[in-house]
Formats: sequence, structure tokens, C-alpha cells
Amino acid sequence: MKKFMFLKVVVISIICIAIFACSRPSTNKQQEGNKGKKSTSTPSVKLIGKYPLENPPKLSKGIHAAMGSSLLHLPGDPDNIFYSSSDRGPNGKLTVNSEERRTFPIPMYTPAVYKIEISKGKMKILEQIKLKLAKGSDPVTGNSFITGLPNFKKSDEAPYDAKGKSVLSYDPYGLDTEGLAYNPTDKTFWLSDEYRPSLVQMKKDGTLVKRLIPSGMESKFKNAPLIPVKASLPAVLTKRMENKGFESVTITPDGRYLFTMTQSALSNPGENSRLVRILKINLKNSKAIAEYVYITANGQRLGFDQKDIGVSDLYAINEHNLLVDERDSEIGKKAKLKKIYKINFQGATNILGKDKHKGKTLEQMNAKDLKAAGIKTVAKEEVLNLLNYDYPYEKAEGISLVKGKKMAVINDNDFGIEDPNSKTELWLFRLP
Repeated sequence: MKKFMFLKVVVISIICIAIFACSRPSTNKQQEGNKGKKSTSTPSVKLIGKYPLENPPKLSKGIHAAMGSSLLHLPGDPDNIFYSSSDRGPNGKLTVNSEERRTFPIPMYTPAVYKIEISKGKMKILEQIKLKLAKGSDPVTGNSFITGLPNFKKSDEAPYDAKGKSVLSYDPYGLDTEGLAYNPTDKTFWLSDEYRPSLVQMKKDGTLVKRLIPSGMESKFKNAPLIPVKASLPAVLTKRMENKGFESVTITPDGRYLFTMTQSALSNPGENSRLVRILKINLKNSKAIAEYVYITANGQRLGFDQKDIGVSDLYAINEHNLLVDERDSEIGKKAKLKKIYKINFQGATNILGKDKHKGKTLEQMNAKDLKAAGIKTVAKEEVLNLLNYDYPYEKAEGISLVKGKKMAVINDNDFGIEDPNSKTELWLFRLP
């Protein structure tokens, strides 16, 4: 009888172990994506709320305030309070005289950080924090507030008026803000900027403290002395694809390190690489101390151009683990990729200053080249597949954790320029 009971316990234990193993999310260091099929998120992840932004402030005829380029929950804040940033402002594209032009219908728009609250199935704005200079005047606005206009002629897309006929002024202080992070040690925010790309430190009242730029760009800012610049970022970042600069930024909970990455691979050369650089910065001296390689999904297998697969946000769990928001540029049934991954740096190769092998740049390398160069990419594990929950938006651009138990995701509706009926909405998930 005792022997029978022992065997019974052993059998039950084996079954329980098997069930537990099957329920865990799979780890795939170079996950390709599965065309036409939905991969499975952890079964115990549960969607617990949807919070649309109702009645956003009106900016001009047919254009309302927008956010959703980032999402951030501050430790110590109530669980339903978040921060989110706008991007450079309302903009679109028009074809004039057979030329596609970038238009800015509200050229004096100032990028902003919004404090928001979710409650009773809705999201509302509690505070708008506009970005401003500590002293002096912006050359476009004539006051302390900056714009979202491009910085330099030739280096950036030319900014046109709403009809696409007249070129607007450039603004050396202009920012295309995307990611948002918070440093608890000095209580300042950091924003990622797509233009240069650059990183900008900001006080809680919106005052800009300094701007980190790629090495070699110092001379371009000689006529913009009102924001101190530090050329501490790798020069190779200037090879970012147009409108695909720094989309994300995050800071470790201890405030020691900042992580950022471009939306897609650099054009170094070409636009077909899946290898995106993750930059690690020591916030004590604002210097880059590491660079790691992240492999995005295979766009060709999913039916997209590779440059249409990108990373929209990061969230630092700690120095060794980040959450990554990776997506395609489609909506509805055409969408194939809206996923949150957990990545791990332990074992990954620091390629800072060592990103070439046998005449090839990192972006020219394939798996065989990486192996020959001794480059190990970051480990990558799926946490959440938004398409399993019929996520309807293209730009899931902001993610944040609340006490490690809830994950919040927000979308950017681009000020409703293309679709006036589109909304900004925060979705909340409970993690296992």
C-alpha cells in the first residue's frame, strides 16, 4: 500500500511539473514572428480595463490635443496616475508639384508632458507641462516655449505650412519628443528626441536642463546656446533613418542608468537590417558605457518592409532586464505584430566602439557574421501579445508597469490628423 501511494505521488508530481512548464511563456532569442498566426501570451495575463481619453482640449479646427508617445507611472503615485508625452505636434504629408512635403498646421505648437488619471472607464488630463527654456526666447515662438519644428536645414525634413506651399522656420531648440523616463535621484524627467536623435533632461515644470547629442554635432548648436549640449552619444547614431530616431527611453529604478534605442535599425547603409542598437548611459556623467544588439522580428516573413518593424517604448525592470514594445505599422486584420517582450542583457556583448567586423557594419551583418564577430544579442522573451486581445490601434507607443503587477499600454493617435475619429486609449493588464 505504501509503495502504491509513493508511486501515486510521483505520478501526480510529474503531471504538475509538465502543466507548469507548458503554461510558461517560451523564450526565443531571435524570435521571427509567425505570419498569419497569433502567438500565445502567458495565459494568466488578463485585460482588466480600457480608458479612452474623452473630450481632449481643442488646438484648432478639427485638431485636438494628443499624447500617447510614451507612458510612465512614478513610484509612490496612486496606481491610477500616469504621465505621457506628446510628439512634435500635429503634422502630416501632402504631395505638391510631385513632391511629398511634411506639413505643420500648428507651427507654434509646443511639445508637452501630460499628467493623466484613469478612473471609471475614462482617462482625463490633470496637468499639461509645456517644454520651455530656462532663460531667453525661442527664435520661432518669441517666448520661453519651444516648438516641435525640425532643427536644421538639409539635416531634417523641410517643414511646410498646412497647404504645403511655404517653408516654415527651423527651430534649433525644436524637439520631436517620444519616450519619457524619470530619475528618482534628482527628480527630473528625460525625453527621447527623434530628430538628431538626442536625449533631453527636463525639470518637473517643463524647464529643459540639457541635451545629449551624437558626437561630432557640436558645431550645429553654436547658435543655440540656451540649452547646454553634450556630445556624449556615439556618432553612428546620426545615421538614423528619417523619423526613426530615439523612440524610447527608460531609467533603472535606482536612477543610475538610462537606456534608449532608435525605432528601427540605422541606415548604415541600407534600410533592411533587423539589428537595432540599445544604448546604456551612466547618468552620473551622461556618458555611454555600453551598446547591445536587439533583433527585431523578420519583416519579410510578416509581409512588411523591415523598416516598418520598430520599437516604440522601453521599461527598465532593473539594470539587466527591460520590457520592449515592438510593433508593425498596420491596424486591424493587417496587423501582425504588437508585442511586449522581456529582454536580458546578461551574456549579451557590449559592442560600444566595436561594431564592425571584416569591413561590415553591424547593420550589414547576418547571423553568421555575428557569430564570427563573437557578438551575442540580448535574450528575448514574449510577455504580452496585444493582438490576442483584438488591439485596434497601429501605434501602441507607451508601456509602463504599476508595482510590477499591472502593465499599462497607451496608443498615439497622431492628433487625429489622418483619422479625426481616432482616440487615445490606455489599456490595463494584470500580470501573473
